Amino acid sequence: MSENFKDGFHDECGVFGIYGHAEAARMAYLGLYQLQHRGQESCGIVASDSDVLRSERAMGLVSEVFNEERLNRLPGASAIGHTRYSTAGEVSIREAQPFLIACKHGQVAVCHNGNLPFATEERKRLEREGAIFSSTSDTEVVLHGIARSRAGTIEEAIPETLCETEGAFSMLFLTPDSLIAVRDPRGFRPLALGRLGDAWVVASETCAFDLIDATYVRDVEPGEMVTITSEGMRSSFPLPRRRRSFCIFEHVYFSRPDSIIYGRSVNESRHKMGKRLAVEQPADAQIVLPVPDSGVAAAIGYASQSGLPFRFGLVRNHYVGRTFIEPKQSIRSFGVRLKLNPVRDLIQGKRVVLIDDSIVRGTTSKKIVRLVREAGAREVHVRISCPPTVSPCYYGVDTPDKSELIAARMNVEEVCRFIEADSLGYLSMEGMLEACGFPSDTSCVACWTGDYPTRISANAETQYAREHEPVPSD
Repeated sequence: MSENFKDGFHDECGVFGIYGHAEAARMAYLGLYQLQHRGQESCGIVASDSDVLRSERAMGLVSEVFNEERLNRLPGASAIGHTRYSTAGEVSIREAQPFLIACKHGQVAVCHNGNLPFATEERKRLEREGAIFSSTSDTEVVLHGIARSRAGTIEEAIPETLCETEGAFSMLFLTPDSLIAVRDPRGFRPLALGRLGDAWVVASETCAFDLIDATYVRDVEPGEMVTITSEGMRSSFPLPRRRRSFCIFEHVYFSRPDSIIYGRSVNESRHKMGKRLAVEQPADAQIVLPVPDSGVAAAIGYASQSGLPFRFGLVRNHYVGRTFIEPKQSIRSFGVRLKLNPVRDLIQGKRVVLIDDSIVRGTTSKKIVRLVREAGAREVHVRISCPPTVSPCYYGVDTPDKSELIAARMNVEEVCRFIEADSLGYLSMEGMLEACGFPSDTSCVACWTGDYPTRISANAETQYAREHEPVPSD
């Protein structure tokens, strides 16, 4: 049985790059450890010794893929790495990144966090013209564009290709003598820039800097291209200006609480979401319980504002693998029980407020509510630290089709009955944005409104629906 704990939204991908460090591949390996939450299907590292790029990638977790022998095969002072959860394309070793090619610009490796909704149409056009693809990834479409570019250098070819691309991309490119980081003009996905001594470091989240003692300098700005060579770092803005559209779900759920995303602490945002939630959606309860781990910071904020005691009433098993074998004899809510277990003496006879970051399909929420009731809770009041999720994401997040999103087809009262809670309350859009500190005109909130910042092609929507067929629920 595959892991489906969150019952809908899955982390996207994580990218890490370093230039000018004698142990670049090992630093990338450590950085990917910190970004493992952003993708668990596959991972890879490409390193440069200034002459040749070498690649190691495989299916599995960072700890499963890399060992001393593999890292020894990646000499050099620069490297890029990637952890993948597929938001476009198949699940196979062919899709594992970074991709490494040789073209008229020499060897080029690339890794990508995001999604390009129009890549399917462009791929079909390129195939009609004779192009050959080795994967189903939208990232490979960008590589084809770079390889076919008439630009004189790779530094010119990258923006020339990406100027024709609409969607979400935080990308790292590695050549034998340079590391190039580029972020789409709307800034959908985060990308941070740091220093480690004389070395430069780039990563999806700043938590990747902490393990290797790197210092966060700033974000790579939307539309910016940062080029790092032996001569130093230089910045340019070759992509067209667009209205900024920071993904607020990074602060609600995806990013680690110890990261700084879009210049703001994720933990602080979640804490403030919880406090605002307590004001907007109070509950007649005795204790506050988080759904670990992503509900913890919001639950602390809720408890602080409401004056109710905070308790870890659900204990998460952190040592469950990505797959497990269910016994032949049916056990109700088996998947949730394997990962969460209630602390009965904290819950027995209590009126409980259960704090989570989102409700997607609703099936997991129902199982958790049942779990808490079976532990003896007198009442279970569910509070969600974001608005109802009504639309899928086309910008690098794996979400169910709109027809599977429970809030897209049920009102709050109907969702409450479905998950078998005594009451249900969501944080308002205004409350969420205020807690995160981002104005609505710089934020992407499409998953809560259905109002997308870019055009979404009909082909992309059809392909998305096909790739996200409904998962049977209990």
